[in-house]
Amino acid sequence: MPEISRFYGIVIKMYFLDHDRPHFHAEYEGKKAKFDIETLEIIKGQLPASAVRYIREWASKHTEELMENWRKSKLPETLQKIQPLS
Repeated sequence: MPEISRFYGIVIKMYFLDHDRPHFHAEYEGKKAKFDIETLEIIKGQLPASAVRYIREWASKHTEELMENWRKSKLPETLQKIQPLS
């Protein structure tokens, strides 16, 4: 699963040819969660509240890039790295 961003110990990834609605995966301190790109709600999994806040802040700034990577993941094409939260 390609890593598309990393910040504050959080790793953001996206599977190729994944099913379900547009989403991305986040990992932090051994825990994992799947986030809906459009609503930024957690679809599956659980992360600490502080990590969820950072992920939502980051994703809200990069919604278009996430959707473009989702589209590319369906082809599949190489996914683009997205700037980390700073």
